[in-house]
Amino acid sequence: MTESPAIHATEVGDRGPRVIFLHGLFGQGRNFTQIAKALLPDLRSVLVDLPNHGRSGWIETTDYEVVADVVATWLRTTYDGEPASHVVGHSMGGKVAMALALRHPDLVDRLVVADISPSSSEGAGEFEHLLDSLAGLDLASLTRRSDADEQLTEAIGSPAVRGFLLQNLRSVPADEAGKDGGFTWQANLALLRDQLGVIGGWPDIEPVDGPFDHPVLWLAGEKSDYVRPEHEPAMRALFPRTRLATIKGAGHWVHSEQPESFVSALRVFLLG
Repeated sequence: MTESPAIHATEVGDRGPRVIFLHGLFGQGRNFTQIAKALLPDLRSVLVDLPNHGRSGWIETTDYEVVADVVATWLRTTYDGEPASHVVGHSMGGKVAMALALRHPDLVDRLVVADISPSSSEGAGEFEHLLDSLAGLDLASLTRRSDADEQLTEAIGSPAVRGFLLQNLRSVPADEAGKDGGFTWQANLALLRDQLGVIGGWPDIEPVDGPFDHPVLWLAGEKSDYVRPEHEPAMRALFPRTRLATIKGAGHWVHSEQPESFVSALRVFLLG
């Protein structure tokens, strides 16, 4: 049995129903900061760093059922006796959110799954390239964060993608790394690289109480191919009260590419 690690989370707001945000691969809870602020004062948000990411502890697997159980243990401990939470998950975090709802339905009120489906996801090759690029970064040679950006420019042409990935680079105080300090990775890059197949897949989850019978909003990016018509039967089999909506003009990163539409969809669904 996997020992539950420390989970880092930031709360935004202190009124209204609680919304748990679960980020995607390479992400952190703070990726949803602007979304959380836009939901004030009607909803209070909890921005979670998933295991092996951000400031949360590391575990030895990325298996979705195990990660969902870790999140469930943290929720039960942190919000014992309080009403169930709304849960919003994007990409990898969407798969964790679905597993959480199926394995611990008492903890989830309404569920929002952003641009992912309960099926194997294509695109592992892209993530493999990104992880290899990060692993090849010479951390010992870095004196500032901009050095890392410069080293990655040839391998990763998009400044936005480099900026997103480099949020995982942490400055280490001198007393930990020696006289001049240094840099290290917050995310468990070796494990993530090794288990990309698991991250891109979807386990055969046996729901504890049958299909999840609470309302579910399934948001797809118009320009993304992570959600396709052939995925809908599997989604509806596990989540029969699903409503599918498309975010116009958005690719996979629906919350950052079209934040106003994303916030509007959340407000209507979570406060309805």
